[in-house]
Amino acid sequence: MEDKQGTTVFGSALIWFGAAVSIAEILTGSLIAPLGFSKGAAAVVIGHIIGCIPLYLAGRIGAETGKSAMETVKISFGQKGSVFFSVLNVTQLVGWTAVMIIGGGRAVAVIAEKYTGTYNSSLWCVVIGLLIIVWIKIGIKNLGKINTFTMTALFSLTVLLSFIVFRGGTALGSAGSMSFGSAVELSAAMPLSWIPLISDYTHNSSNPRKASLVSVLVYFAGSTWMYMIGLGASIFTGESDIARIMLSAGLGVAAVFIIVISTVTTTFLDVYSAGVSSSSITDRVSSTTTALIACIAGTALAVFTPIEQYENFLFLIGSVFAPMISILITDFFILKKDHFSESLNISNFILWIAGFVLYRGFMAMETVFGNTLPVMAAVIVLVTAAGKARELISRS
Repeated sequence: MEDKQGTTVFGSALIWFGAAVSIAEILTGSLIAPLGFSKGAAAVVIGHIIGCIPLYLAGRIGAETGKSAMETVKISFGQKGSVFFSVLNVTQLVGWTAVMIIGGGRAVAVIAEKYTGTYNSSLWCVVIGLLIIVWIKIGIKNLGKINTFTMTALFSLTVLLSFIVFRGGTALGSAGSMSFGSAVELSAAMPLSWIPLISDYTHNSSNPRKASLVSVLVYFAGSTWMYMIGLGASIFTGESDIARIMLSAGLGVAAVFIIVISTVTTTFLDVYSAGVSSSSITDRVSSTTTALIACIAGTALAVFTPIEQYENFLFLIGSVFAPMISILITDFFILKKDHFSESLNISNFILWIAGFVLYRGFMAMETVFGNTLPVMAAVIVLVTAAGKARELISRS
C-alpha cells in the first residue's frame, strides 16, 4: 500500500472503504425508514451527492497544497483560526470515537450474549479500543496487507449481509415520521463529518489528485450501500438492530468479525486524524501520542457515558464544518486568496459565525434538499461578494 512517495491510489481506496463500512452508517440509514424504501433511497443518494462534493473539494485542496486538513484551514482563517478549528475537530473526533466504539460494543454484546448468556457491552468496548491501539501502533504506512485482507473479508461479508436483508422483498413498514429534507440532511451529514479529515490522507498520496477522486467515489459507494442496508433492514425485516438481524441469519462469528473490524477500521481514521490535527495546536506532543490519548478518551466515554442524541451530534458537526469548508472552497477555487501567513482573518471568521447561525436557523425550516446545500450556497455567495467588495475598495 505504501511506497516512497506515499499512499497509493489503491491504498486510499481501501482506507475509505473501511471508513464507509460501519455500524454508524447502517444505524443512520435505519433512521430514514419512515419514508419508505423508494423515497428513503432517493434521500440517501441525494444527501450523499450533496455531502461528497465538498468532501472531494476539501480533498483536492489538501492534494494540491500538500497540507493536512487543519493546515489547509489556515488558507482562509490564518494561524490562530486554524487552532480554533483544530480544537473543535479533535473534540468532535473524540466524540466520534466514543460513538463508534459504543455502537460496535453494544452490537457485539448482543451477539455474544447468545453464546455466553451475559450481556457486557463495556468489555467489548474495551476490546475494540485495544484493537484500535494496535492499528495506531502499526501505523497507517504499514497497514497495506492488513487492510487488503480485512477489506476483502468485509466486502464479502457485507454482500452476504445485503442478501440477508433484502431477500424478503416485502415491505413491513416502519413506525415514526421523517420529512424528506431531514432524511437528505442525515445522509449529507455523514460525508460532511469526514471533511475535516480527508486531506490528512490525500496530501501525502503518491497521486494526490487521483487519490482524492477515488477516495470520495469509494466512500460514496460504500456509505450509500451501508445506508441502504440500514434502510432495508428496518423496512423489509421490521428490525433496526443489525446485530439481531445477523443473529437471526446465523452469522455468529462472522457477525462479530464484521462489527469489530468495521468499527476498528473506521474509528482508526478518527483517532489518527485527531493526532494529525493536534499538530496544528501544539508540537509538544507527537501525533501518535495524541491519537492514543484520543482512543483512550473515546473508549472511556463509551464505557462510562451513555452516548445518545446521535442525530443531534451529526447536525452539530454539519453546522460547524459546512460553513468552514464553504469559505475555504471559495477562497481557494474562486477568489484565489491565501491568508496562511496571517494570525487570524477576522472577516472570514465573522462570515463563519454567520454561516453557523444560518445553519442552526435552517434546522427549524423544511427544504427538500435539507440544510447543508442552501447554507453552503449562501455562504459561498456571501464570501465571494465580500471578497469582490474588498478588492474594489482596495483599488479605489
